[in-house]
Amino acid sequence: SRLLAKLLSPQPGERIYDPACGSGSLLIKCAEEVGSRDYSIFGQENNGSTWALAMMNMFLHDINQPDIKWGDTIDSPLHLDDGNLKRFNVVTANPPFSLDKWGAEQAPNDVHKRFWRGIPPKSVGDYAFISHMIESTYLEPGQNGRVGVIVPHGVLFRGGSEGTIRQKLIEENLLDAVIGLPANLFFGTGIPAAILLFKRQRPDRRVLFIDASRDFLPGANQNYLREQDLEKILTIYRARQTVEKYATLAEF
Repeated sequence: SRLLAKLLSPQPGERIYDPACGSGSLLIKCAEEVGSRDYSIFGQENNGSTWALAMMNMFLHDINQPDIKWGDTIDSPLHLDDGNLKRFNVVTANPPFSLDKWGAEQAPNDVHKRFWRGIPPKSVGDYAFISHMIESTYLEPGQNGRVGVIVPHGVLFRGGSEGTIRQKLIEENLLDAVIGLPANLFFGTGIPAAILLFKRQRPDRRVLFIDASRDFLPGANQNYLREQDLEKILTIYRARQTVEKYATLAEF
């Protein structure tokens, strides 16, 4: 959560949104990263008891007027402006990995037209969340619309409709960086994950790939990113440079 918040670097006055917010820790880290109380926090969570935890968490961390909705974001997004998807400067999430039965049957008739790049496979919902998140960012220059999402590695290479969506995202010049993380960082799954960063109005067409999978503190039940591991990732991401056996700035 801290790494994602620092990569996205929320600024005063920005709207921050998590469509799969769980107990709200990622939103709280983003709010703390702003450095003032000048922010707007939005989220949605499908599980009622987890939604209640998120509301309690917001209260305990003194988060300024959070707007957290209870419901299924893919089936029924609840943050709307005049019936259209509300848009945000920062959209971030750690959505459920490869969610089965995410609602592919309804996707072709989606009133918000989130899946125009392609319908994700019905048994793997990763790109449903990614598509929703990208369509929820501001389009205008100067609004700095950006997305940071944690995904399983299959998102990077699976074929079929996912390959089609992936190609379109790169052709649109939305993909900014791919950061490979160590295995066993998350409760409940040992699989390695990656962070995808998307940005509107990127200054060039290159994509930064960082392999941070070897830098961590081993633990008995899970591994941890140390302060120096976070700092290394952030330094290379901000510098956008190639580092042998660690990072590659890839041409289009």
